[in-house]
Amino acid sequence: MTFDSILLSRLQFAFTIGYHIIWPTYSIGVSGFVALLNVFWVLTGKTNYRDLARFWTHLFALGFVMGVVTGVVLSYQIGANWSTFSRITGNVLGPLFMYEALTAFFLEAGFIGILLFGETRVGRGLHLFASLMVFAGTIFSAFWVLVANSWMQTPAGAVLGSDGVFHVKSWTAVIFNASFPYRFGHMVCGSLVTGVFFIAGVSALHILRETKREAAESALSLTMWLALALVPLQLFLGDRHGLNTRQYQPMKLAAIEARWDTGRGVPLTLFAIPDQKSETNLWPVDIPHLGSVILTHSWNGKVLGLKEVPPEDRPYVPIVFFGFRAMVGIGMVLFLLSLLGAYQRWRGQLVKQRWFLVSLVVASPLGFVATIAGWIVTEAGRQPYAVYGILRTANAASQLPAVSVGLTFLIFIVAYLALLAGFLRFFTQAVIAGPKITEVLDPAAHAPLGRMRSTPALLKGAR
Repeated sequence: MTFDSILLSRLQFAFTIGYHIIWPTYSIGVSGFVALLNVFWVLTGKTNYRDLARFWTHLFALGFVMGVVTGVVLSYQIGANWSTFSRITGNVLGPLFMYEALTAFFLEAGFIGILLFGETRVGRGLHLFASLMVFAGTIFSAFWVLVANSWMQTPAGAVLGSDGVFHVKSWTAVIFNASFPYRFGHMVCGSLVTGVFFIAGVSALHILRETKREAAESALSLTMWLALALVPLQLFLGDRHGLNTRQYQPMKLAAIEARWDTGRGVPLTLFAIPDQKSETNLWPVDIPHLGSVILTHSWNGKVLGLKEVPPEDRPYVPIVFFGFRAMVGIGMVLFLLSLLGAYQRWRGQLVKQRWFLVSLVVASPLGFVATIAGWIVTEAGRQPYAVYGILRTANAASQLPAVSVGLTFLIFIVAYLALLAGFLRFFTQAVIAGPKITEVLDPAAHAPLGRMRSTPALLKGAR
């Protein structure tokens, strides 16, 4: 393997975008939970929900800052390391990223101050609205970023002109390209699942430590209800996304399954060592026909193999194959935990079984691992193309000295590890401290919003 500037640029971008994707995932999941807590606080007046909302709002802010910092870096990196790609696709991707800034970043930036500091100044109703707008901003951000990335996976609505540049013919076709609805739903739901289990792990930790137990039990109970709904939905969306991939990116699906030969009634390969050179799998563990059943929903469904295209047009199979199994394996673990949570609740043991609480703590970061694995599958499975079937990655990179790219790569590694260390320090301190518990001195001031009267007590609580 030769570490030329193209390979180093790919590794550098893989590292920075893999690091960055953690924070949007975290922001979507936690901001959605904060908005839900604020809804419950407004509807019920229970200070337990307000205490939890305050606690997770501050933890959300830490992740939000990390997302902004690492996201800005990506735009400069695309311009520096992938200038040819920027020139060729700029007419399509440039406006999409501008729309993200206008609809997502400005929305988040406009309301995050109210969310963080405005609770006692603007009243419950406007504060709730701010939390919903911040959550909406994270969804809008995911929308436009996934439009851009999905267009690179299944390009539509733009043509490559004689000048070597893409020109948009239909923005509707660009935005609502063939893979976008499935990828958007899968990513957003996956982020919510990740946030739910991360919050469940933190809550379980407080229960195990016998600290802030009442608030922690409320959060754990709520997250387990959410997991029971979201995890099966994520499995369903993943299945639909897989069917879409089979239709529009068959070689990515072939790499996911390490399927070399086209066939019908193909087995599901649980494990193997894909050998790219010999075009075969070593030590495969197969289940007959199950591959066709899952991939085509038919007992004898046809699945294309990698040999349908020349070797130079195939993804690097091992990383796609194992990345997908890591993602699905984690999904199965989280599905099992959601079912165990429902069972423990039915037995009245949800917050009492130590082994279950420890399992939630251990599983709390798994959603982030699955997200990174999924993005590896998505991006590595698209290779050797930057724009699938049209623009090859090798033709999209800037012509830079390998030494320069390698040096900046090392700088990114050091800087991002330092950022992560700083985040973990403040995050850990906040988690250990836990929610600040409110002592209710004036019940009228904490009544549900619908029952509150215009009284001195109300005015006192709004200040």
